[in-house]
Amino acid sequence: MNEMRVESTALRALAYDGDRGVLQLEFCTRAIDPYYGVPPTVYEALLGASSKGSYFNRVIRGRFPYALCARAQSGLEGKV
Repeated sequence: MNEMRVESTALRALAYDGDRGVLQLEFCTRAIDPYYGVPPTVYEALLGASSKGSYFNRVIRGRFPYALCARAQSGLEGKV
């Protein structure tokens, strides 16, 4: 999984493992949450969304299981 920084007021960075269907999101609050069972089409649409925070709220939040993780010290790298 490679971390990708994004332009967003809600999200700071994201990473995706297509083989496992895991989307890891780092929020501007520095919280990092992995979401499970996320298909590649959802990940690709998130990347292309003009508002990544709005897309997250509409399509991902509440629709995919996730785990609450501790706040990030230095980003997503090495978290999955």
